[in-house]
Amino acid sequence: MLFLTAFLVFLVVSIATFAAISLFDQRNAQARILRDRLSAKEQSAEAAPTQAALLRDEMLSRIPALDTVLRRSERVSQLQKMLAQGNVDIRAGNFLALCVISLLFFAAIAYFAGNNLMFGWAGGLLGFFIPYAYASHMRAKRFQKFEEKFPEAIDTLARAVRAGHAFTTALEMIANEIAEPVAGEFRQLYEEQKFGLPVRDALVNMTDRIPLVDVKFFVTAVMLQRETGGNLAEILDNLSYVIRERFKILRQVRVHTAQGRLTMVLLMALPPTIVVMMLTMNPGFIRPLFADPIGHVLIVGGITLQTMGYFVIRKIIRIQV
Repeated sequence: MLFLTAFLVFLVVSIATFAAISLFDQRNAQARILRDRLSAKEQSAEAAPTQAALLRDEMLSRIPALDTVLRRSERVSQLQKMLAQGNVDIRAGNFLALCVISLLFFAAIAYFAGNNLMFGWAGGLLGFFIPYAYASHMRAKRFQKFEEKFPEAIDTLARAVRAGHAFTTALEMIANEIAEPVAGEFRQLYEEQKFGLPVRDALVNMTDRIPLVDVKFFVTAVMLQRETGGNLAEILDNLSYVIRERFKILRQVRVHTAQGRLTMVLLMALPPTIVVMMLTMNPGFIRPLFADPIGHVLIVGGITLQTMGYFVIRKIIRIQV
């Protein structure tokens, strides 16, 4: 209980300190942003005088002091990129604050439920990674939707080029006709080159936003065609055919690995299900597992082995195509 009180005092003092610093720095925030934009503009003008720089607001937090601290970390920048890839409309600073709130919430629940500090630490660790797991799930889901619609976008681009439209005009057609999330990415690609960024750099930025194999194939094919020449429509038709054939193989792989995925789900769900059933039917029989120190060691060992087993089975059933 003394540890929990000390931790809460530390948390309150930290929040008060950050609030005071942010209020003090609020007056200079606007000037700092203007200085950053002007310096970025001057650097881009020196590097490429004929190119217009695309200036964007990439603040990691609305609190100026916290934004300055977060910008120094490369991991936070990668976190912001992951949130953008998953279309999670939240800044990295707010996301980290949400992780801390989730940590405290689950740590308090686990501590008072098990009446043990180790349960509190385990609950806090779980609560901290729950928002990250959600963001990672949204990112994977969005990438999956992109892969499903991407061959249709390539076919539209090939038809537009075959009809005599320019490549940049075909990009605008994809942004207007294809569903999200493909439309949003091609719209950003079109707007970047429209405002002065070279098409090659805009395509590279697209691979950075959507790091999928199919997108890298598409960007490589377009770059080679623009440098060496050739029939772009035919290249795009062949690329669309290859992507669709790869999807067929992936579906066959999912069929053959269905038993392994079902085994993983059963093995992961069986221990917590048995514990819940025993707590409901015969609490006295399972209670020493949570009250005795040896039981605590067994719980930690069981969770560790369960986690290792999950990653081993996941590695087996994930076949790269």
